[in-house]
Amino acid sequence: MDLDQAAPLLRSMLLIRAFEAALMRRPDHGFQLLSQGEEGVAVGVCAGLTEHDQLLCSGRSIAPALARGLAPGSVMAELLGRSGGPCRGQGGRGHIADPAAGFFGAHAVVAGNLTIAAGVALALQSEGRGGVAVCLFGDGACGAGALHETLNIAALWKLPLVLVCDNNGLAISTPRTAALAPAALADLAAPFGVPGAAVDGSDVLAVAAQARLFVEAARAGAGPAFLECRSPRLATHSSSTRETRSKTEMEALRQRCPIAVLAARLEAVGLMTQEDRMRMEGEAAAAVAEAEAFAEASPPADIEEALRHVG
Repeated sequence: MDLDQAAPLLRSMLLIRAFEAALMRRPDHGFQLLSQGEEGVAVGVCAGLTEHDQLLCSGRSIAPALARGLAPGSVMAELLGRSGGPCRGQGGRGHIADPAAGFFGAHAVVAGNLTIAAGVALALQSEGRGGVAVCLFGDGACGAGALHETLNIAALWKLPLVLVCDNNGLAISTPRTAALAPAALADLAAPFGVPGAAVDGSDVLAVAAQARLFVEAARAGAGPAFLECRSPRLATHSSSTRETRSKTEMEALRQRCPIAVLAARLEAVGLMTQEDRMRMEGEAAAAVAEAEAFAEASPPADIEEALRHVG
């Protein structure tokens, strides 16, 4: 992707960052997993998707939902348990979904989305419209047998499935190197004959370029692929956990902020000014304010309706 096509990606990342910041300022934000520092992965992956594709993600769902194009007001309503959300406030962060918009949804159980993604890919393959399933998951899921099962069946059946590992290097607070043996997580695909690649997740353009290659190959019938995006997590694991990393480590990670990285590249070649960025930030803030207003005007989720769907 050329730099002159990058402005929409920056706007999307700024929206996600502003959305999560506004959410966390609220006393009713609830338990959340944030994407600060990892926005480039969701935005880059979604840049090459079409209306026929489906995105699945982990419980870290805010960035993927917004990057896929769900209305900020609808997402905010869902997170706050309001009926204006796509799941009428009953799914929340861990299960927000809108398949009609190409967002098959979040799955709160670690690795719980992987085998489901294979099923979605099989359905898309059967439809014959060229749809591709893309599944976002964290590095913690790479220790689950479900990943190997999914790679196996996807390779056997040449499913249109792109597995995207958002590798922020930590499973809550356990370093990846203490839990997973492979030098590169993308190498996990090799035994199944599935192509793999690793990119810098803080470079949204690199993510977009490699994701697009894998998606288009899957769309053409080449089968599955595995993309590892090494991204900096600039927030704690969740809204209920404390930061375990040192100030020195966090300062180093902030140098890899995907928003700052892309903005600096655009400014360096004269495609954006500081004033342009300030305007984009203002637009993001306005969109988030509208989202909050929409959510606040939406009635709370109907508890009786939720109970009707429990077997």
